[in-house]
Amino acid sequence: MSSHTNSSPRPAPPATGPVSDDAAVALALGLTSVMGEIDEPHQLRPTSAPEPILQRMYRELLRMRVLDARMIVLQRQGRVGFYGACTGQEAVPIACGLAVESSDWVFPALREQAIMLVRDFPLTTFIAQIFGNSGDNQKGRQMPSHMSSRTVHQVSWSSCIGPQVPQAVGTAWAAKLRKTRDVAVGFLGDGATSEPDFHAALTFAGVHQTPSVIVCQNNGWSISVPTSKQTASATIAVKGLAYGVPSVRVDGNDVLAVYEVLREAFERARSGDGPTFVECVTYRIGAHSTSDDPTRYRTQAEVDRWQRRDPVERFHRWLAARGLTDDARRAAIEAELDAEIVQVIKEVEALPPPSRESLFDDVYAELPWHLREQRAELLALPPAPTHS
Repeated sequence: MSSHTNSSPRPAPPATGPVSDDAAVALALGLTSVMGEIDEPHQLRPTSAPEPILQRMYRELLRMRVLDARMIVLQRQGRVGFYGACTGQEAVPIACGLAVESSDWVFPALREQAIMLVRDFPLTTFIAQIFGNSGDNQKGRQMPSHMSSRTVHQVSWSSCIGPQVPQAVGTAWAAKLRKTRDVAVGFLGDGATSEPDFHAALTFAGVHQTPSVIVCQNNGWSISVPTSKQTASATIAVKGLAYGVPSVRVDGNDVLAVYEVLREAFERARSGDGPTFVECVTYRIGAHSTSDDPTRYRTQAEVDRWQRRDPVERFHRWLAARGLTDDARRAAIEAELDAEIVQVIKEVEALPPPSRESLFDDVYAELPWHLREQRAELLALPPAPTHS
């Protein structure tokens, strides 16, 4: 049985140097949870989420689980080239999508694409990016699973590890200089805390008290490298204290706990109290991506242990215990979502590739003469052969 306290204090106020307050250290070394069901010591706290938010969380969690399953099938069938599923880690992006305001900026890593969908980004355009065809708002130029759009203030993540974190802090610094209420949230994995960008970002955020929230999804593995080989720190969260950044360690498979911690972090940033560093302890149930074979570096027993803490199943049980859902309702929602996703895939897959002339777009405000000539030469050529 796990031990726990009755509540978890809010993050300590920012300091001019390293934070040493006992409560702040406890937040960085402990584990905050709302739902419990954890086989390790944790701090229980209540949730403030009203029923409409709870139902939205539930639907979004189920949608991402169904969507990931469908996208993996497409990749295995050779219909898309790559996909990075977030199976097992859905709680963090769903909670973040519900905690941010529409004007806030999101700088994701690999498994935060669901934030866009929670913020009402069109599913059709989302899936078109995976195909990279003419329905893609990025015109097929970016790698699959690198969704982004100004319409929902989400920047494309980088396959290089960590650069989005200083970018998020820089955006927050700009918001502070402009005296807006905007907050920037930057995501990283546990492996990225070994990169210089992480340390530069936390230093800048702490010194300049930027309205930023830095979120580490610690899923235990940097592809095939375990966290124990990334750091000797007791936790990832405790690293933030050295930079004077209030830090919280939260159960990343508890969507309610993540929502509460992020909501408070956004409130702190918005009110001028500076940054927060959040470690979400989670686990990816599947492979790192469709190019990975996790059986080569981790045991099935480890996977089985974490499957018992599956964020979708835990939230379903929590809601069912309060009469807010049941197995029949879940099956109906999943069937509805699956039908919608299948229909969108059918529509998107039929779209043609991006037009050839789009190669010359979005670089110059006014196309130079030599590129105008090259575009005319390209358009004079016959269309490329199709594979159909």
